[in-house]
Amino acid sequence: MRDPAVISDIFSRVAWYFGTSRGAVLEQVLNVVGIWLVAWLCYQLVKRIAERVHAHINHDSAPTATAAEKRGHTVAEVVRSVGRVVIVVVAALLTAAQFIPIGPLIAAGGIFGLAVSFGSQSLVKDVIAGFFVLVENQFAIGDVIEAAGKSGTVERMTLRVVMLRDVRGVLHVIPNGQITTVSNLTRSWSRALVEVGIGYGANLDQTLEVFRDEIARLRGDPAWSERFEGESEVGVEEFSQHAVMVRAMLRTAPGAQWDVAREFRRRIKNRLDAEGIPIYTMSRAAAADPAASMASPAEPPPDSQVFPSG
Repeated sequence: MRDPAVISDIFSRVAWYFGTSRGAVLEQVLNVVGIWLVAWLCYQLVKRIAERVHAHINHDSAPTATAAEKRGHTVAEVVRSVGRVVIVVVAALLTAAQFIPIGPLIAAGGIFGLAVSFGSQSLVKDVIAGFFVLVENQFAIGDVIEAAGKSGTVERMTLRVVMLRDVRGVLHVIPNGQITTVSNLTRSWSRALVEVGIGYGANLDQTLEVFRDEIARLRGDPAWSERFEGESEVGVEEFSQHAVMVRAMLRTAPGAQWDVAREFRRRIKNRLDAEGIPIYTMSRAAAADPAASMASPAEPPPDSQVFPSG
């Protein structure tokens, strides 16, 4: 621990160097410490508000985040980031005011900011676009979106940028000003789309009934029932050259469509095998062979694969 006399001597030296009194230096130091202490307390308050917003709308029991939860997470993140910037800027100005008049500094800063704005129009565009994204609630943290040629889950967003994490784990940082069109895959409700090629020799009515029954079983499973919203549809989508395409459209909660689709594919494959209904798929060799594509729809080409019942 330093000797108080040494500390007193330091204040005296600083006062002599700036041509002022030791008491004035001590007062300014105490003011600066007080400013940053208040700034720290204000930031803790901002963080507490953000945490309260997050905790108020967070429901861990739900399998997927609701729109209100995503909106709350987004607002909390923006409040935290904007609050931090505002507090630091105000504290820095008040600190400067302890040593120099900040009136001319603010005026000069305004002129400098105006000059910079002409050279950094993209930054202003990003902030304005981010403001409207937040106000219009175009997307929120946790949503899966496609924007600026990238797709992924929104991990973080500020007034300037949005950060997307794609399925490969790559983080894409996109300035808000570059977002001209947004495709939100997890807003209000979603849809799991599953198509299965069925051999022409199968009983089509029986196949459709199997699909409907398997969907009903999946919807009735307590582990999956909360992921469904609305009615599901099953029908014949098209007659291809080699198979009858049966399409199942399962309306789900936002963001649950991928899990539901994977589980339904697993179940319908096992069920079709048990019912003896053949599943048809065409190999790459057959797809590239023009002669194979001219084969009769009722008889798959030689390079095709038909999976009979197990």
